Amino acid sequence: MSTYIIEGGHRLHGSIQPQGAKNEALQVISATLLTSEPVTIHNVPDILDVTNLIGLLKAMGVKVENLGQGSYRFQADDLNEEYISSTDFVARCASLRGSVLVVGPLLARTGQAYFAKPGGDKIGRRRVDTHITGFTKLGAMICYNEERQAYYLVAVNPLKGCYMLLDEASVTGTANIIMAAAKARGVTTIYNAACEPYIQQLCRMLGRMGVKIEGIGSNLLKIHGTDTLHGTEHTVLPDMIEVGSFIGMAALTGSELTIANVSPKNLGIIPDAFRRLGINLTVTDSDIIVPAQDTYEIETNLDGSIPTIADAPWPGLTPDLLSVLLVTATQCKGSVLIHQKMFESRLFFVDRLIDMGAQIMLCDPHRAVVIGLDHRFALRANRMLSPDIRAGIAMLIAAMSANGVSQIDNIDQIDRGYQSIDTRLNSIGACIHRRD
Repeated sequence: MSTYIIEGGHRLHGSIQPQGAKNEALQVISATLLTSEPVTIHNVPDILDVTNLIGLLKAMGVKVENLGQGSYRFQADDLNEEYISSTDFVARCASLRGSVLVVGPLLARTGQAYFAKPGGDKIGRRRVDTHITGFTKLGAMICYNEERQAYYLVAVNPLKGCYMLLDEASVTGTANIIMAAAKARGVTTIYNAACEPYIQQLCRMLGRMGVKIEGIGSNLLKIHGTDTLHGTEHTVLPDMIEVGSFIGMAALTGSELTIANVSPKNLGIIPDAFRRLGINLTVTDSDIIVPAQDTYEIETNLDGSIPTIADAPWPGLTPDLLSVLLVTATQCKGSVLIHQKMFESRLFFVDRLIDMGAQIMLCDPHRAVVIGLDHRFALRANRMLSPDIRAGIAMLIAAMSANGVSQIDNIDQIDRGYQSIDTRLNSIGACIHRRD
């Protein structure tokens, strides 16, 4: 288990560029399984979840060529169907959350797939019902394999397009169903579909591969299935979660920072969420500039009541940034209610922030009230354990602003979502040491 040793109190300066988007990369890499022709993907982040998924594809028989930093060529022209049905394959999938995204392409391509209970963050229950319901509506049959502790899906007849209303706007569920429907016969209509930029990117990539998709960017998608998908070339967007993380870092450490090449049009209301905390950031055609400020004052509601920042399906605020917004608010002026609706265990890490001197009242598993210290009292150094990617980065941000030397254990969780974060932050003024 690896550890970060963080010397707090250092201000950041200069410019930093976000990595490619983790969630998009997992989707589009999985989509390469739909065709036997080469697919080239650029701006792929060098993070643990992506590396593990690429390793899984290699084990499945996919030819993977590294073309240079962040660029890969995938060709799934000789899938090892015996391995895809093996115990080892199911075990590897169970340890990797992103492996759920290979189920749709495999079901479409081979007519069968194992769906292992996925691993990943320890943030409470993460339902897969939406995925499985979508597959069964397309015509797949399902049973549970007790020995392998996995669902087994099989298309006795070719998958057939249909109308479906999703029970929740699940991002991975929508992506998985889109990929399964790409080779289904006829038209698949998905209502209450997730419409995040990463879903839009997946749809555009599939469009270049020969799949006609209507309604991109909305919650009503129509996928016209086709038997033959071609190769293509695709570039992954900048990671909006990393952009938000850098905004929070700059504010909590009182730093002036430029976040370069962020694709502002794909950030939605993320900049406005940080503005509500009093951060007077500027968005240009390609960059975000966070100025150094003496104080960050939280905007109250029009009636003077405490504001609420809550997650919601796109174009609402992504739940992956609530941990960062929460820790940022600890040094703002004023109070704010953070409402994490999706995951019931994601706010439990606030106990570590309270140990550091933050004023936070955990109301229940989903809600916490933050009373900002307005930089009058610095956080204290602490020893912490990262339970998930987003809590891990929030702890790192807190440690960077704290007095003294902090330690964060289990940073493999942070490595799953952030590429060489210690090296990149040290280049702009942080003091983070990695101990393996």
